[in-house]
Amino acid sequence: MRAFDALVEKFSGFDGLPLLLIRVFLAPIMIYAGYGKLQLGADVGFFEQFLADPNVVGWFGNPDWGLGLPLPGVLAFLAAWTELIGGWLLLFGLWTRLASLPLMFTMVVAAGTAHWDNGWHAFPEAKLTVPWEWRMDLIEEGNQRKAAAIGLLKQHGNYDWLTEAGSITVLKGGIEFAATYFVMLMVLFFYGGGRYFSLDYWLSQRYRDNVLS
Repeated sequence: MRAFDALVEKFSGFDGLPLLLIRVFLAPIMIYAGYGKLQLGADVGFFEQFLADPNVVGWFGNPDWGLGLPLPGVLAFLAAWTELIGGWLLLFGLWTRLASLPLMFTMVVAAGTAHWDNGWHAFPEAKLTVPWEWRMDLIEEGNQRKAAAIGLLKQHGNYDWLTEAGSITVLKGGIEFAATYFVMLMVLFFYGGGRYFSLDYWLSQRYRDNVLS
């Protein structure tokens, strides 16, 4: 173990690489999610285009087919801009720790409101990847419907063509992705954006040099 630790120590100069990869991984996901909630580019007035899309607001507030949250317009607006602005800040490594906090909160809200009732797994995998799945009923029902859909497609469709780009599956919609993003954001919150392509690191180095001089 001492020899292994000494070997790992030789690569300490690359310790900023995992943080960079986490940022590059998360940034487009957050930017796209935030952009999709807004009316940017839509045929609306200048100020209206920066508000949340009415369909998104309806999904936030409707208790029958949506989340049934109070103040849906405010919450949709805050979620959209948190994801959009936070994603860009992560991409450039600017105020990384500060940007991670509201994004972590957004992931908690998303997991608790939109995905919790669906359990852990995002897809009804026949072989579980974690032991804490609490909606085994959805796993079983999802696999039944997946088998039924495949049977119908094989019988009435060109199944080989339909599955050329990937196998047929059913979306279960558990908290798996939101929880994973939360953990990745927590890493950025505690360790920052790293030294590579990070404005935080550049600013900290410049500030330190100015202080020393």
